[in-house]
Amino acid sequence: MEKQTMQENKMGVMPVGKLLVNMSLPMMASMLVMALYNIVDSIFVAQIGEDALTALSLAFPVQNLMIAVSVGIGVGINAVLSRSLGAKDEAAVARTSMNGGLVLLMCSFVFMILGATVIRPFYQAQTDIAPIIEYGVTYTSIVTVGCFGLFVQVLCERLLQSTGRTVGVMLIQASGAVVNIVLDPILIFGLFGMPKMGVAGAALATVAGQWIAAAIGIYLNVKKNPEIPLDIRGFRVHWATISKILAIGVPSVVMQSIGSIMNFCMNQILIAFSSTAVAVFGVYFKLQSFIFMPIFGLNNGSVPIVAFNYGARRADRMVQAIRYSVIGAVTIMVAGMALFQALPEQLLRFFDASEEMLRIGVPALRIISFHFPIAGVCIGCGSVFQALGFSVYSMITSLVRQLVVLIPCAYLIGTLTGSVTLVWWAFIIAEIASVTLTMLFFARIYRGVIKPILPAKA
Repeated sequence: MEKQTMQENKMGVMPVGKLLVNMSLPMMASMLVMALYNIVDSIFVAQIGEDALTALSLAFPVQNLMIAVSVGIGVGINAVLSRSLGAKDEAAVARTSMNGGLVLLMCSFVFMILGATVIRPFYQAQTDIAPIIEYGVTYTSIVTVGCFGLFVQVLCERLLQSTGRTVGVMLIQASGAVVNIVLDPILIFGLFGMPKMGVAGAALATVAGQWIAAAIGIYLNVKKNPEIPLDIRGFRVHWATISKILAIGVPSVVMQSIGSIMNFCMNQILIAFSSTAVAVFGVYFKLQSFIFMPIFGLNNGSVPIVAFNYGARRADRMVQAIRYSVIGAVTIMVAGMALFQALPEQLLRFFDASEEMLRIGVPALRIISFHFPIAGVCIGCGSVFQALGFSVYSMITSLVRQLVVLIPCAYLIGTLTGSVTLVWWAFIIAEIASVTLTMLFFARIYRGVIKPILPAKA
């Protein structure tokens, strides 16, 4: 009965275009909810005071690292699991789910230990302002020591995603975000008889959302995901499976962590012009998340389709999925570019922009957005790298784009011209380098992996 269930998996039989929409739309919706949550969360914390908001901003590298590790390892689990499902290897499916879970749980324990030991030195190394340190230690210690829920949540999402149950993934992510948003004002400001907890309340709301999402994820996997057995009885550590997961996951972790380094370096370049230039860069990132988040949802939807059909040796379906995902990504990016070109001033005014911010920000949004369609191609092809076990290619292109090309170009342009407006063109230069490298890697994979299993033409 279980084998029959695996044979009928929709990723092997549903029309590819319909399948990609079915897989991606819930992911895109949940990621947009997450983007909204991040903004709402900051609005509530800002009402405590500027020091509290600054403390949470300084916590970003730690939180981003936890997300990078959990999601990156999750990508490895997803890719290996989807290939095993496509190959109908039930033993490999069981090994991957349990050993992948072990890897994620061990990672969570590492962050718990770090949260209990090094958070205060982390803040003291960045500032000597006592309120910021105290706010930061309180908030960051809670979210790291309580991070077990985050890692379980990600594991449950990836197990569901690998079998095409992306509506379940959406329910997990949306439930966590909604719980967080609802609990934020209650715990921060002490509503409905609750004690007023300040930033500790914000941290507890975050952790509570993650734990509730994890509980829902466990329920959905146990009751609604029969292709993947979750039985700890007889479990054995399987190092070969763990190695496969890490081979894909570690480059993904590195790739997702690169953005934090790039952000820090760009801020150092822009602060030489003015603090307003740094503010414009920060606003750009909040705005562009609503363009890029749907693309990442599309990417997450296409990875298991490509991986499953590679395991099933259905290269024709792989090619269709790749074509549709790239076309979809570029289409969304073109729409995003049009929005940034037409309404930059209106977008900036959402953030109460001053005249100086408008002067710097309007040309910034218009210039940077020129790279959106090119980035769509890179992200679409990057899903292929992840699905087929070539995540190191994604890592290399991300390193080249954000650190090897973008930062040196921005620094040189700013130093040689003294114009902050011209600095934004570094994004275009970096994306051109990225798409060139991406196409070279994709051609290599197509010749060596995809083409040999394509059905012979009549």
